Amino acid sequence: MQSANVLLKKIVRSSVLPFAAQHGMKKDLFPLSRALSLSPCLKQDNSRSPSEKLDLDAWKKVMKSGLQEEVSETVSERKELSDLAAAREILEMWRLAGRSVPENISEEQLKTFMDCPSKSAKKKYLKYLHLKELYKKNDKRKMDEKRERRLETASKTDETRSKSFVCLWASCMDKAYSWRVAQSMIFGQPLVFDMSYEKDMSVREVANTVRQIVLSEGSNRRSLDPFHIHFCNLKDDSLYHKEFIKHYKEAWGKLLITVTDQCYTDVFPKDKLIYLTADSPKVMKTFDHDKIYIVGSMVDKSIKTGISLARAKRLGLETAALPLEKYLLWNAGAKNLTLDQMMHILLTLKDTGDWKAALEFVPKRKHYGFVSKPVHELKKTLNLINTLKLGKRQEEVRKQFAKNYSRKLTQK
Repeated sequence: MQSANVLLKKIVRSSVLPFAAQHGMKKDLFPLSRALSLSPCLKQDNSRSPSEKLDLDAWKKVMKSGLQEEVSETVSERKELSDLAAAREILEMWRLAGRSVPENISEEQLKTFMDCPSKSAKKKYLKYLHLKELYKKNDKRKMDEKRERRLETASKTDETRSKSFVCLWASCMDKAYSWRVAQSMIFGQPLVFDMSYEKDMSVREVANTVRQIVLSEGSNRRSLDPFHIHFCNLKDDSLYHKEFIKHYKEAWGKLLITVTDQCYTDVFPKDKLIYLTADSPKVMKTFDHDKIYIVGSMVDKSIKTGISLARAKRLGLETAALPLEKYLLWNAGAKNLTLDQMMHILLTLKDTGDWKAALEFVPKRKHYGFVSKPVHELKKTLNLINTLKLGKRQEEVRKQFAKNYSRKLTQK
């Protein structure tokens, strides 16, 4: 093949180039030489078998199908965009008409709105988005107000106080609190939280219980004379344990409390234990510093009465209830208090022994105030308030009016 190319070049140089130089055809020399040099290759390509040739018809079909797919995709995208634009125009019209429509709606939410099967479902979905947007705005407004109040209080404080002094003071107070709690673990009065009510609550109620216990632990740590807190019947990998780890994270192992999976009857003598429950028939008169009080770690939304009392009786323990009716004009409702409220009440009783100061932590919505008159007069006032509140007085007036009206009709 190489010898043939060399021979072809010599022929071109000896015959074509002199002829082109005489007739001024240098410009057309390159195409001619290229054609002459490529002619053997073209002959060799034509000598291939028909099976090795490119199938042009199949290639055209593939190209046409690809073009059709691209065209269909572009058409579908344009149609989807037009549908979304039409849906946005409908929502804008509904907003101007005064319907519950969110101001800002994403493309995914708009597609979900278009996929709703009926008009009522679309209205409900838009109402849901509208309420969600209102809640977000309300939360943002509250955060802005809180930030403004914080800035105002910060501006009113002494400007000469530096941040380093504040941090130093906070760290020193934290060390002082920890030192008090460490002393209470040796010399303090124990307070037991009973963690055996996991089966009686839902997952949400267990989470609320742990949240209240975390608040109770913080209040105890900041008090002048803290309790030595014991978490009894706390099993590993229980719901209580998982929620505690969620709240405390790495600090869970550093808490100055006692955690055990044993029952309190195995840790303390029974004659010193008193189970605090609202269902107890015995009313607590004074705070005893030599006793060990037990608080049931339970948030009962369905008000299952008697669970803690039954557990205390089954274990043969003494029970007690707070004297709420003795000091407070109690309203209708259960006398169950949250765990952090119980902690505040017990800490105040331990420090002062004053029931009125301790019962200040009872929510105002549950009572009408402290007892300042004889009990029978207060009960009359309470019955009158409940009568007016429940509307029984109005019902009695209506019945009396009906009787008088019927008498007048019979007299005529």
